[in-house]
Amino acid sequence: MPELPEVETVRRGLQPVMEGAKILIAEARRPDLRFPFQPDFVARLQGQIVTGLGRRAKYLMADLASGDVLLMHLGMSGSFRVIKPDNEAAPGEFHYPKGKDSVHDHVLFRMSSGADIVFNDPRRFGYMKVIARSALDEEPLLRGLGPEPLGNEFDAAMLAHSCEDKTTSLKVALLDQRVVAGLGNIYVCEALHRSHLSPRRIAATLSTKKGEPTDHAKRLVGAIHTVLNDAIKAGGSSLRDHRQTSGELGYFQHSFKVYGREGETCKTPRCGGTVKRFTQNGRSTFWCSKCQK
Repeated sequence: MPELPEVETVRRGLQPVMEGAKILIAEARRPDLRFPFQPDFVARLQGQIVTGLGRRAKYLMADLASGDVLLMHLGMSGSFRVIKPDNEAAPGEFHYPKGKDSVHDHVLFRMSSGADIVFNDPRRFGYMKVIARSALDEEPLLRGLGPEPLGNEFDAAMLAHSCEDKTTSLKVALLDQRVVAGLGNIYVCEALHRSHLSPRRIAATLSTKKGEPTDHAKRLVGAIHTVLNDAIKAGGSSLRDHRQTSGELGYFQHSFKVYGREGETCKTPRCGGTVKRFTQNGRSTFWCSKCQK
């Protein structure tokens, strides 16, 4: 499933043609994706100006002039592409000719910017929902989400406080969206390796007995910031289905230090260890037992 860097990459690709433009036509070409579309889904979108395009965790959020918000989730295989008339290059080079798998084009937005924005989802695990902005705090899909890992409020002190009473493993804690929002299996593995912390380490060790952040917490927050920013610059990771709105694959998978590298030599300088894999809570964990403690 796409993680924060992939969703942020998509947001940046849609922003030039969506933000500030009016939705001239909205089409839902089937009654549902992962969940049924609301009966008034099209009516609440058509004719509305998108005043802003943001992201919360793994959700895209389009603010509408009406006061509604269009919440969008890519699911496992969902992707957006931008189609411009006459093969004209879209702003920021986010142009992608119409694909051959149009049978999976389930939602279309025709924008006043001249672009068609198409949501394609072969597995239909993505979803969209229109919510009144005034009701966002009570929205079940968003309620309880932790801080944004790239936000100003996310620091070592906040992470230590969130983990101080947790007896679960550090990796499991980081995957808990209530602790930090948007992190997934790939980037947790990568951040733990870069901070030289074991995924089996007890999460509470990020906090001292006085509740202050340890050096482990400081290293981990720094690694999370670095790995996410690097991945966004690379356009995300494309293991299976993720594509940018340009249609191109992301490239960060070529920079993985441990993820998917079982049996390879650890890339930490002067380590010499071997990347291993084991399963935690049904997810593959990749790590180096020699340099991650």
